[in-house]
Amino acid sequence: MLRNSLDNILCDIHYMTHTMSDMVKPANPEVFENLRLELRRGCLVLAVLAALREERYGYTLRKELSEHGMEIDEGTLYPLLRRLESQGLLSSEWREEEKRKKRFYKLSPDGTAMLKLLLAEWQSMGQSLNGILKEQAHGTHRAVSTSR
Repeated sequence: MLRNSLDNILCDIHYMTHTMSDMVKPANPEVFENLRLELRRGCLVLAVLAALREERYGYTLRKELSEHGMEIDEGTLYPLLRRLESQGLLSSEWREEEKRKKRFYKLSPDGTAMLKLLLAEWQSMGQSLNGILKEQAHGTHRAVSTSR
């Protein structure tokens, strides 16, 4: 189930990034880019946690994310990995592979629990946003109660 969630998240992000930005040109490109990057940062955390259910080193993690349309440069990835590890969500170890030392990362037990919580939050927000967008598309609005 988590694998399907990761695929859906990455596909949705990839689709939104490449179709919406191609269809609509923002009036203020700088504001759009700042908001897009802010949205992407939150998605990156979720994508990295989901991808690290399987042990990987940096290059293979970047490749996995890229294959799903989520490009990330080393200057973003490695500080994120260090931060997630310092928060106790990842564990890592240095090993030699192909005559080179590589640092392998994987979810810690706390990271696995956090991923489940974040996926539930992602799905809840997605349902809420879809509901809002459907109401707008159909021109329907729910009455807002003003009584307290």
